[in-house]
Amino acid sequence: MGEPQGKELEAVRARREELRAAYLREPGKRPETTAAGVHHVAFICRDVEETIRFYQEFLGFPLVELVENRDYAGSSHFFFDIGHGNLLGFFDFPGHEHPEQHETIGGLQHMALSVTAEQFDAAKQRLDAAGTEYLGPDRGVDNSLYIRDPNGLNLELYRERLGYFEGNALF
Repeated sequence: MGEPQGKELEAVRARREELRAAYLREPGKRPETTAAGVHHVAFICRDVEETIRFYQEFLGFPLVELVENRDYAGSSHFFFDIGHGNLLGFFDFPGHEHPEQHETIGGLQHMALSVTAEQFDAAKQRLDAAGTEYLGPDRGVDNSLYIRDPNGLNLELYRERLGYFEGNALF
């Protein structure tokens, strides 16, 4: 099963416009959110040290906590500062076998992290120097670098301010 084509593609696009008309409100007419923000997102990692080295040493996200998981003895729970009081968390589960990461309903397709132009350029240089494979900006998406972390997590380093998408303010 591939991408929709022809009339199926037209129907998908028409349905998207119906949804936009029914649910998308102008900024001044939207209700206030009931959330205070993202405290943390948590993923499962294969190797604690490898994950720390990747996020702290390679990407530059400071490790801010490393404790035992309160729900699973022997498991580590640790957090990285990803800016604005938001945390990126990981667990390991020693003794558990987990399948490789893959895209599926309810799973993560990718996580986009906002970076400045300077951070974007520095990350691209580090990726090139390390010989790390990535997609972007040479593929027509000028503001994105797509990489995989050591656990298979898809990350996008997005050269865009928070609250903006493709140069447009969302709020």
